[in-house]
Amino acid sequence: MGREIMAAIDHQYILGGVIASVLGFILLYNSLLFFLYANSSRKSTATAKNRGSKEVQSQGVSVTTPANGGFRPETDGSTDVIIVGAGVAGAALACTLAKDGRRVHVIERDLTEQDRIVGELLQPGGYLKLIELGLEDCVREIDAQRVLGYALYKDGRDAKLPYPLENFHSDVAGRSFHNGRFIQRMRQKAASIPNITLEQGTVTSLLEEKGTIKGVQYKNKNGQELATYAPLTIVCDGCFSNLRRSLCTPKVDVPSCFVGLILENCQLPYANHGHVILGDPSPILFYPISSTEIRCLVDVPGQKVPSISNGEMTRYLTTVVAPQVPHELHDAFLAAIEKGNIRTMSNRSMPAIPHPTPGALLMGDAFNMRHPLTGGGMTVALSDIVLLRDLLRPLHDLNDSAALCRYLETFYTLRKPVASTINTLAGALYKVFCASPDKARQEMRNACFDYLSLGGVFAQGPVSLLSGLNPRPLILVLHFFAVAVYGVGRLLLPFPSPKRAWLGARLISGASGIIFPIIKAEGVRQMFFPAMVPAYYRAPPTN
Repeated sequence: MGREIMAAIDHQYILGGVIASVLGFILLYNSLLFFLYANSSRKSTATAKNRGSKEVQSQGVSVTTPANGGFRPETDGSTDVIIVGAGVAGAALACTLAKDGRRVHVIERDLTEQDRIVGELLQPGGYLKLIELGLEDCVREIDAQRVLGYALYKDGRDAKLPYPLENFHSDVAGRSFHNGRFIQRMRQKAASIPNITLEQGTVTSLLEEKGTIKGVQYKNKNGQELATYAPLTIVCDGCFSNLRRSLCTPKVDVPSCFVGLILENCQLPYANHGHVILGDPSPILFYPISSTEIRCLVDVPGQKVPSISNGEMTRYLTTVVAPQVPHELHDAFLAAIEKGNIRTMSNRSMPAIPHPTPGALLMGDAFNMRHPLTGGGMTVALSDIVLLRDLLRPLHDLNDSAALCRYLETFYTLRKPVASTINTLAGALYKVFCASPDKARQEMRNACFDYLSLGGVFAQGPVSLLSGLNPRPLILVLHFFAVAVYGVGRLLLPFPSPKRAWLGARLISGASGIIFPIIKAEGVRQMFFPAMVPAYYRAPPTN
């Protein structure tokens, strides 16, 4: 009898959550409309200020007037597009534009294989974009591993969250790999295309003439000062870009740091799945990067990271993190700490706030970053490349910089629904998954785990968003508040009390405080109502 009552209560939770979610969605939609009109007036003012301050920004170290350069010019008009950086975004973009007949000059600071601890997981949505670009062979011959979903751990419980891949070809799945190997494969492919010039060099400045970017000044690997010119310069020089200040308003946030280790001679509890442990104080990630290696990323909140040199990091990993690691990985985790190859990297997020600039475009992590918890960065970059390729295809001549700049404002609008969904989900999930002394935040965290554990549509919806297979902003917001309402329902059933009702109200308020600032930073109009932005309707300039 008691079990039947509990089962009925569980069904009440779910039914109540669904009904309340619909009501919450209606309230949310009204809130978004309010945000829309409030934001539009503020953005008009901000745009005017940006225009007024742009001249000052262009006088910084990253922009040079050719007449004062003192370098050997290259003005033979043999290049259509200059790409600064040959990481994932730069190399993929070079291959894509070259296939369309563009003459591309790529300048990369270091063409040797890099050893990074992020950019190792490509979501299924990103793999679909890789196929669309004809670059899927770049994940072959690098011992890349298929990823079929996630396993979520909390307080000794776990939930398996597979990707919803039923309607896709059997080859479609996530891929995980050594980041350096993947990039080198992309660079090799780029170097094999005749109309791509791939050169090692350090770009020191953009070359500006009467407000238009004409090319770049750079030092080649021999230290020579050179300049190269093209109608369009695309900056893809990564998260530490020294050129972005000329092309956008950078608002970089550093919420945490990843500490990276490689585990060997062990197996994940769920093969071919990423593993997320909702640890204290923040998440711990495990996923395969080769047939014999598992990457572990330990998130450490804040900008201050335990020091590696004096053993503080080792103590932290051994005493704080190790007890929270699943027992199947525990010994390998301690062995990796003992081995000592511990790496750290700051986690950065930055909304895309561009300054449309004739002759130039900003892409990749130089332009837009999100917390790497969900592995969405490469998916956003590849989606942007597909979009830019399609926008540029009708254009035979890129020399009318003013018209091209006005037309490419469409790019900033059309990219928003996909990019903003992945950005918002990454930021919101990170805040929900982190431990907190606040009781309402604890309830939200518990509700999120239990909501995903329900399976079915409750798990498939969020996982389809995370995987990039269904990047729709409204679906994201609906599921986020469904989690919050589900948490409130758990508090109020079966017998509500004033204390629980107050905690539920705080939970809803806390959820709003997490997601609305992220949405505001991404841009409400572009994210939810892109058709209301004038640039949405711009046609290609006539050549």
